[in-house]
This record gives sequence, structure tokens and C-alpha cells, in this order.
Amino acid sequence: MGLFSALLGNAGAVSQEELTKKYEQLLTEGEEIELGFKLVRDTFIFTNKRLLLVDVQGITGSKTEYKTITYKNISRFSIETAGTFDLDAELKIWISSEVQPSIKKQFNKSVNVYEVQKVLAHHVLK
Repeated sequence: MGLFSALLGNAGAVSQEELTKKYEQLLTEGEEIELGFKLVRDTFIFTNKRLLLVDVQGITGSKTEYKTITYKNISRFSIETAGTFDLDAELKIWISSEVQPSIKKQFNKSVNVYEVQKVLAHHVLK
């Protein structure tokens, strides 16, 4: 992931091995990481059981929030693909019956947003 994309807040893919090594203490029995992305300091992870958002807070980054969103609570989602002149694609996720998307994440062109959509659809549509 390029520095310019990172500074703009675009996400880049992170390997399953790297994510599992770093966050295995958060996983429940039988839970496996399927796909994950890193922003400048934050990470979001799709597991076989939930969506896990890791939000590093504060100037020093010493405080971290780990937010779980179960797939059954996701009421809808959308992807907006990168156009000819766009640098990124966007994922929006609505939780329960909220009017505005609860989560908005931007991806740089190195991320296949269709892969993200496919994993999310697989879990939400069960």
C-alpha cells in the first residue's frame, strides 16, 4: 500500500497469516480470519463468524477499540467501484435499520472490492 493511499485513508489488503498472528487472542474457538484490510492505523477483519473492526485511538495509539459486528445485524451493504479517474473504491455497511451507513471504508486499487463484497454477501445472505 502506498504512502499516498494510506494518508488518504484507503485500505490495503493484509495477509491472513499476519492478521491471525496479531489478533489470534480475539478469535473464538473455530473462528478463522478470511480477509482483512489495514488503514493507516486501523484494521478491519472478516472472519467466518463476524466483522471485527480494530480502531487505534489517540495520538500515541496506546488505546485500541475492538468492535464486533455480527453478520446477522448487517441489513444491507454497497460497493462503489473505482472509476477511470478515481483512486479508490468504497464499501458502505448499514447495521440493523439505520438510515445512514454505520461503516464506510475506502479501498485503494490494489484491493479487489468484488472479493470483499463476495465475502460479505456470503455471510450476510446465509
